[in-house]
Amino acid sequence: MSQVGHATARALLRRLAVEQAECRVPSLTAAIVRDGRTAWFAGRGRVGDATPTAATQYRLGSITKSMVAVVVMRLRDEGVLGLNDTLDTHLPGAPHGRLTVAQLLSHTAGLTAEPPTAWWERTPGVPTGELFERLGPGELKHRPGRRFHYSNVGFALLGELVAHLRGTSWLKAVQGEVLAPLGMNDTTARPRRPHATGYAVHPWADVVLAEPEHDADAMGPAGQLWSTPHDLARWAAFLCGDTGGVLCPDTLAEMREPAGVDDGDAWTGGFGLGLQLARTGGRRLAGHTGSMPGFLASVWADPAEGVGVLFMANTTSGLSGRLATDLLDILDEHEPRLPDEWRPVSADPDLLALTGLWHWGPKPYALRLLPDRGLSLEPLNGAGRASRFVPQADGTWLGLDGYYAGETLRVAADHLDLNTFVFTREPYDPAAPVPGGVSDWHA
Repeated sequence: MSQVGHATARALLRRLAVEQAECRVPSLTAAIVRDGRTAWFAGRGRVGDATPTAATQYRLGSITKSMVAVVVMRLRDEGVLGLNDTLDTHLPGAPHGRLTVAQLLSHTAGLTAEPPTAWWERTPGVPTGELFERLGPGELKHRPGRRFHYSNVGFALLGELVAHLRGTSWLKAVQGEVLAPLGMNDTTARPRRPHATGYAVHPWADVVLAEPEHDADAMGPAGQLWSTPHDLARWAAFLCGDTGGVLCPDTLAEMREPAGVDDGDAWTGGFGLGLQLARTGGRRLAGHTGSMPGFLASVWADPAEGVGVLFMANTTSGLSGRLATDLLDILDEHEPRLPDEWRPVSADPDLLALTGLWHWGPKPYALRLLPDRGLSLEPLNGAGRASRFVPQADGTWLGLDGYYAGETLRVAADHLDLNTFVFTREPYDPAAPVPGGVSDWHA
């Protein structure tokens, strides 16, 4: 099903209309993407004399960063660079060259948030050489790796890294490796008609002021691009997992893993590798927000549900901050996703014999068989270390998540060896090779 029902569409439209009217937005568009297709789109307000359409351009702002990050991850997958490589490994002479690629992608490098120039979003950009000359030691605000600190400057460095390794501009690399393969042909560096004009709305009167727009030059990788709701819907589908061959799905999943959080242990917002992350209403979302003078945009994907949401507006500030999640809530309320049908599968008898009860010392665990010879090991009472494992060519299993992510599980006739921990069929089975030995149970 590629379209929402009439009642759902009406409820979504009303929420959009309330946002546009109460927040006084000159124009506002939004879309829902489900199972790789645009299931709903609407626009409110005016661009010129017309209602905005799916072909109307708005500025993306920092959503640009995610597209640059995809090219960086493609370079990693090709073996051209490593995420732990320092910047000066590939870009000799670059300022702050000891920062790693991963730190720059995840905003944990400690760099200043804004460049040491005039207000870069509102003035013509400076060339890369001039920007680099200004990035002295004082622009490192935190110890690298210490904390999440959003940095537009970090993506200027990554853009130059991409340009150097690809032998072209960051923009041409993004266009050729990301935008064109995904069919995002209306995503451009500068506006093309029809496009919205960026406005600031007066706080105490219903009047607007046109905001400036310039080529950001060296800071372009941090927020240069313009796009349309149609193209951004394709990007939402990409973030949900429809990568179109642009990126390995496992690499996209890696980009969605939390690398830094901005509000402590009980985090609701954070950052992966070039992607913002949010936890809200039981959802785990990945995407990015964008803000430039006169424009606000957001795109979020819930890969577990195969649903994405986006909005694009031509206002500097004033949105409620709840539009995207409210649209997802409305979709859930009116048309909740049906679970996939359960179907039996064939299983290797030897693997089937491994399933069931195992013990880590006295603690009972359940071993379950997953599709494609995968395994799941989790405590029976739900509290403790749980992980999934995938088979390897040498007969072992590799941990995917949880405490044992990246660790090796080896299977023997009478025990499981998980990174030195021995799991036995009986609690501390004396017949199994339990390190340290065991004695009889007694009262």
